Amino acid sequence: MSQSPSVGLVFDDRYLSHNTGLWKIGYVEEFPFSDPIPHPSSPGMVGRPKHLMDLHGITDRMLSIPAVVATDEQLLRFHTPAHLAHVARLSAGAGGDAGHGAPMGRGGDKIARLAAGGTIAAVDAVVAGTVQSAYALNRPPGHHAMPDRGMGFCVYGNAVIAAMHARATLGINRIAILDWDVHHGNGTQTAFWNDPDVLFISLHQEDLFPVGWGKVEDFGEGEGEGFTVNIPLPGGTGNFGYRVAYEEIVGPIVDAYKPELIIVCAGQDASVQDQLGRMALTIDGYRWMTRFMQRLADRHASGRMVVTQEGGYSPQYAPYCSAAIAEAMVAGDTPIIDPYGDRADTMPTSVGMGEDCRIAIQRVREVQRRYWAL
Repeated sequence: MSQSPSVGLVFDDRYLSHNTGLWKIGYVEEFPFSDPIPHPSSPGMVGRPKHLMDLHGITDRMLSIPAVVATDEQLLRFHTPAHLAHVARLSAGAGGDAGHGAPMGRGGDKIARLAAGGTIAAVDAVVAGTVQSAYALNRPPGHHAMPDRGMGFCVYGNAVIAAMHARATLGINRIAILDWDVHHGNGTQTAFWNDPDVLFISLHQEDLFPVGWGKVEDFGEGEGEGFTVNIPLPGGTGNFGYRVAYEEIVGPIVDAYKPELIIVCAGQDASVQDQLGRMALTIDGYRWMTRFMQRLADRHASGRMVVTQEGGYSPQYAPYCSAAIAEAMVAGDTPIIDPYGDRADTMPTSVGMGEDCRIAIQRVREVQRRYWAL
């Protein structure tokens, strides 16, 4: 296949070196089993999707964009000096927890900076017109990272740092960040809570992680009131319910906001086989969401869309979901086959929506009608 100049890919082999160690009870004590349990945020989160993309010829249709190492100046737009110093100490030693449940090994600071820098590089390429859209297939993830600490496997706020970089240096004034990770993007919400120039929309499993975050009534404060949109959905929502949420809430709000750049925080942990979520999305669900967001970017942002990798913890299924995102971005004509089989299309949540999901979506519409025509 010929290389397409319209879609970029950021991937660096050093992402595979981010060492999260073993899975621990309460992030402290190892499980007392004779065979150790590896941490779910493993190198396979990005290595396996890249392998599938190579096998299916998808990467042949993407322009390779080198990752860069995020600088102190770029990181300090969001993070505190104390957090950077803490991560640097861990990195120079034996590693440890960068905050609350954000393990990293020796040398992890540079890899985490490469993850943030990978999203920055993708934004740079899209805004410069080198590519129209780009996928930053990076790790560690970023959407839980808070200003003063890492959290939930995330060391630095990749999407936040890239968005702030776009506003500070690239002349981009209005950005929409859409987070479809099964967990709420609390770090991203925190960054733009009072900011009307970044629209943050999070679709997530209701009150899963972090507990207490992402409620319908959390819609920003001050000048940023109404520019945070939380869409908490019940477990088992599935493809059909997500489509309704996009069509009835996400689409109309983004259409009204008219962003100049769209950033998608893509966590594939809402999949039907994920160990940390219960949302039952299939490969076709991720393919559909990607195309939906790309249409919004085409309509308002001259096609400028950056997808940055977040979670996804099913070692056998999440990579297919991530590869399907890339396939949708390059408008591939040979769809990746769903390893879940025909059941992916016939599950009740793929063809219909439960009453609890209908009520949840209606509740979001009622709250957000204060700010948007829904």
